[in-house]
Amino acid sequence: MLKPTLLLLLLTPLLTLIHPATAHAGPAQTWAELHLEQEHHINNFDPGAFFVLHDFDESGAWTRDEVIRFYGLSQPDSKSSEDTKSHVWRTIVDSMDFNGDGKISRDEFVSFSNHGNTLPDFGLGAGHHGDDEYEYEIHHFEKYHNEDTTEDELTHPEDIEHFRKHDQEHEAEERQTVLDMKPIIEQNIPRKFLVDRV
Repeated sequence: MLKPTLLLLLLTPLLTLIHPATAHAGPAQTWAELHLEQEHHINNFDPGAFFVLHDFDESGAWTRDEVIRFYGLSQPDSKSSEDTKSHVWRTIVDSMDFNGDGKISRDEFVSFSNHGNTLPDFGLGAGHHGDDEYEYEIHHFEKYHNEDTTEDELTHPEDIEHFRKHDQEHEAEERQTVLDMKPIIEQNIPRKFLVDRV
């Protein structure tokens, strides 16, 4: 009878034939790679390019607001607490703000990455940070529809909500246009200056 260890050694090549994907599985995807793939459709991680892509104000440094934003914590639907936001920022700034100026420069992030470090995965998802239009396009329309989709086929709850928001924005613009055409807008006059009409 074969010993269990010897049996396992003999069966290992067969197992890789049965499940070839496991034989070639690469290293686990980092949070930044997942973010690039899901949010930007980019499949290769380059530290310098990642930095520039997320330097939203093009200042040459990541601030707290930018880090919170690319982790998806400043979205209107984010339910993350201020403690979570502070924890994310503190972790990032403590790990790569080498000159202690309270922000992350491109050089600091590239150096951090080149030394084998990765942005931490805080378990908050892939980090949605686009506006409503971008998020709808990349996470719903591209997934379930295509350029041949007709308006009648846009019936998912996400489609309905998306176009409801468009309708509300359009109605608000129309109301503002009407108000802008009036020489005097009565609603803007403080009550104390209005003469009561009989």
